[in-house]
Amino acid sequence: MSPKLPSPLFPWLILLTCASLFFFYSSVSLFRPFLSTSRSITVPTSSSCNLFKGNWVLDPNRKPLYDETCPFHRNAWNCLRNKRVNMSLINSWKWVPESCDLPRIDPFRFMGMMRNKNIAFVGDSLNENFLASFLCILRNADEGAKKWKRKGAWRGAYFPKYNVTVAYHRAVLLSKYQWQPKQSENGHQGGSEGIYRVDVDVPADDWVNIAGFYDVLVFNTGHWWNHDKFPKQKPLVFYRAGRPIVPQLEMLDGLKIILDSTVSYIQNKFPSKTLKFWRLQSPRHFYGGDWNQNGSCLLNKPLEKHELDLWFEPRNNGVNKEARQLNLLIEEALQGTDIQMLDLTHLSEFRADAHPAIWLGRQDAVTIWGQDCMHWCLPGVPDTWVDILSELILNTFGRTTR
Repeated sequence: MSPKLPSPLFPWLILLTCASLFFFYSSVSLFRPFLSTSRSITVPTSSSCNLFKGNWVLDPNRKPLYDETCPFHRNAWNCLRNKRVNMSLINSWKWVPESCDLPRIDPFRFMGMMRNKNIAFVGDSLNENFLASFLCILRNADEGAKKWKRKGAWRGAYFPKYNVTVAYHRAVLLSKYQWQPKQSENGHQGGSEGIYRVDVDVPADDWVNIAGFYDVLVFNTGHWWNHDKFPKQKPLVFYRAGRPIVPQLEMLDGLKIILDSTVSYIQNKFPSKTLKFWRLQSPRHFYGGDWNQNGSCLLNKPLEKHELDLWFEPRNNGVNKEARQLNLLIEEALQGTDIQMLDLTHLSEFRADAHPAIWLGRQDAVTIWGQDCMHWCLPGVPDTWVDILSELILNTFGRTTR
């Protein structure tokens, strides 16, 4: 019996099936970005995306992610509780990078990615300002967060839901320093005369033993490197290997050596898998004089772009010049390392309107300390720092887990 010939319609059925499959897979490929459950991650290191350059845009719908009841506030920065004027306007400005998107941090997504990991800020009170913002935002994902202070940490929080610790280690010069009173002729020590001894090759006790515990580190130093903190009558004297450096160094020359020494220590002692950042300077906004010369920052809106050099260019010799000066030293010290620069200086230069100023939580604060045109209101500008840092962290850990 001869085999049965296929129907004349059979080739057309095959062709129709193939065409259907082609259009089906094309459609799936076309719409796959919309079907994905995870947001695409901005790559801030690409040549087309720089999160640190852009403009502040007024967005009336933008609201803070926490309020004055956050338990991780520091009193003088809690501008909502201290009734600072224009807080709703201060928090209505949105940082928009020039050529890419900066999403707001999603605390739940971030903490989910950081589960069983730890983060530390090491440096001066501006890093503590940064930390307070970070803790208040992350608390949205875990209201059971508890205050934490171990391993030399100045302050911090533990988030039990995710087994995450975020802490601040206070080390204003990064290297170890201590008051060394002058000896009298009979060999006794005492009185107000003396020096501050700085051991450039010895990290401060507060952070010397933290290698291996933290997965992300954010370093800074800068605001203590001036003669307000260390007057010439009580100078910094720099030591290496236990001996004074001769001839004696000027303050910024000492900073250069400490930067090189600290960077070398981080590179040698911390695991290569540790994600390391160095936050560049947070600019001050004293107008009409320095902090102890009736300097003020009672401004109602951000500076314009053309005003920035007038305020911050070192050649203009203004009271706020040190941020850019110190950044040059830091950038030089970080060259050739795996420590990423967290360049928050430029975006912060605009925000002369966002400091605590006279709203410091106690009536005699301005009389004692002057206006605070250095630290930042919370909620406020550091919340944008958190957006940027979290994006950089997620970008890194997102790559390693895919």
